[in-house]
Amino acid sequence: MPEADADARSLRQPTIRDVAERAGVSKSLVSLVLRDAPHVSDARRMVVLQAIADLGYRPNAHARGLSRTRSDAIGVLLNDLRNPWFVDLLEGLTATLHAAGLSPVLADSYTDQRIGRRSVESLVRQGIDGLVVVGTTSEFDAIQAAAETIPVVLAGTRDPKVPGVDIVVNDDEAGARAATQHLIDLGHTHIAHLTGPGEIGQLRLAGFREAMADAGLDSEEFTETGGMSEESGYAASRRLLARAKRPTGIFAFNDIAAIGALSAAADQGLRVPADLSVLGYDNTYLSRIRHLSLTSVDNGNFAIGVQAGKYLAERLEAPVQLQRIHLVPATLEVRGSTAAPPAGF
Repeated sequence: MPEADADARSLRQPTIRDVAERAGVSKSLVSLVLRDAPHVSDARRMVVLQAIADLGYRPNAHARGLSRTRSDAIGVLLNDLRNPWFVDLLEGLTATLHAAGLSPVLADSYTDQRIGRRSVESLVRQGIDGLVVVGTTSEFDAIQAAAETIPVVLAGTRDPKVPGVDIVVNDDEAGARAATQHLIDLGHTHIAHLTGPGEIGQLRLAGFREAMADAGLDSEEFTETGGMSEESGYAASRRLLARAKRPTGIFAFNDIAAIGALSAAADQGLRVPADLSVLGYDNTYLSRIRHLSLTSVDNGNFAIGVQAGKYLAERLEAPVQLQRIHLVPATLEVRGSTAAPPAGF
């Protein structure tokens, strides 16, 4: 290309022709990718999306049939408002959205499901401009459908997997590994893990297994499905503590399940941490209550909320770009619920 032509092109907005040339494909294929047509191969789609990102191409809204009055309303889907994990994340998210001139509209998937309402579809009908999904939810199909028409960002979850949907999470595997290592360093060898749902649950389980394997310990003997609620954490812990050979440490999927474990220990007449160490995840305000003093993994909820808000605002301005995944480091907050195991274990 002559140098003058290249200079002229750099001074104007890139076009669909420029994207096609950059990707080495036809304009019609670029159009198919922009429409998210299902019969384009993943490899060719990625080439086109990379060219779009490299050039900073922004499709014409009218040409894509997306021209409409902006509402500046952003749907925020929570999987269960009863979980205090949302508090810090929502603070970071809403502050960032407000700073961008956007207004959050909250929906509680758990409550809506109980009354037969579909949260995502309800939010979309309200004319939201984008959607932030906070935490693991079961509305995968509705989220995937919404992502075809509006920007969607996942915060604190990796599910569902949808091309072009940004993900903001903490490093769950590293956080779980650090939590397990803490119990190992205290001298525990009989360590239980209460597992949780989705890919987040699998990553935390993987971190637990890695730390146990590195220490030459059995990671399967005391693994139980713990879920996300206090009730499920209590039930799983009761099963573990009723065994003839019980664990001396329990690492729960989240703080709520860990509180269930504390209740189960009390029912069994076990003292925490003298007889049983309990460790949670999320570092919610509950873990900081003095009489609980729960050791927990801080997953950077506020930072996750801030980054999710930034990604959503950026997607409104440039909706067609490659998926971004942002990991927030996890840190361990040691409190009074963990100590060395009792003698004889």
